[in-house]
Amino acid sequence: MGTEARITLHARTTDEADAAAAAAFDRISALDRALSDYRVDGELAVLAAEAGGAPVAVSDDLLHVLDAALDLASETDGAFDPTAGPLSLLWREAMRAGLDVEPSALAKAEALVDWSRVALDPENGTVRLEKPGMRLDLGAIAKGHAADQALATLRRHGISSALVVFGGEIVASDPPPGADGWRIALIHADSAHAGLHIANEAISTSGDTEQYIEREPVRLSHVFDPRTGEPLTSRIVATVIARDGITADAFATAATVLDSAARARFIARHPSARFYVRRVPEG
Repeated sequence: MGTEARITLHARTTDEADAAAAAAFDRISALDRALSDYRVDGELAVLAAEAGGAPVAVSDDLLHVLDAALDLASETDGAFDPTAGPLSLLWREAMRAGLDVEPSALAKAEALVDWSRVALDPENGTVRLEKPGMRLDLGAIAKGHAADQALATLRRHGISSALVVFGGEIVASDPPPGADGWRIALIHADSAHAGLHIANEAISTSGDTEQYIEREPVRLSHVFDPRTGEPLTSRIVATVIARDGITADAFATAATVLDSAARARFIARHPSARFYVRRVPEG
C-alpha cells in the first residue's frame, strides 16, 4: 500500500512472538493484494481493467472496505471518494517527477471520479465500476483495516498487548505490562495533546506533514480534494482517535478535506471519535 508496517508486541516467549508476528504480516500481505492500488496484480487492478463491463467477484475484505468507503463518500458528499484512483495516479506521478499536472489531464481524470457509479453487491460478492477508465484508490481507509486485521490476528495467536503501525495509522490492543496505555506523540499538536495514551483503540493522522511538494507560494499536499482534483493547500493536519483503525483512517482524511463548517458538522455527527485538527505552522 505504498508504506511500511511495524508491529510491537509483548509475548511470553520469543517463539510465540515470532509466530504471531509472522501470521500478522502474512495477513497484511494478503490485504495488500486485495486493497492496494500500487499493485498491477491485485484486485483493484482487475476491477480497473473491467471498468464499464460486467460485475467482478471480489474478496470479503474488499467488499467490507469499499462498503465503508462508499458510506463515508455519501456522508461527505464526495469529499471522501474511493473512486479517486485516476487522480491518485496523476498526482502520484507528478509529485514523483516534480512536474505540474496538465489541466486537460486533470479534467480527464476528474471526469472518472464518481462514487455513485460503483455498484456494490454484497449478496453476490461483486463490484462493478460503471464507467470505463474508473479506478479505485482505498489508500485513505485500507491501511486502517489492515492494521485492525493484523491486531485481530495477533489476538488469535494469544497476544493481548500489541501495537500495529501502518503508515499514519496506529492500532493498539491492551497496554504494555505495567502501563496505562501506549504513548503516542502527535506532530504539530498543542502542548495539551502532544502526548496521548491509547489502548484498545486506533489513532490516525492525515495532512501534509510528511508528503508534499513545494510550489511557491504554496505547499501542495499529497491529499487532494476528489471534488476538484486539486491537492490541498490549507496545511490542515487532522488526527482522529476512534474505536478501530478503519474508522480513524477514513475520518482523518475526511476531516482534512472538508472545509471548516462541514468539518464541524462532521465532527458533531461522530461524538464517539476524538478529533484534533490544527493548521501546520509556516516554515
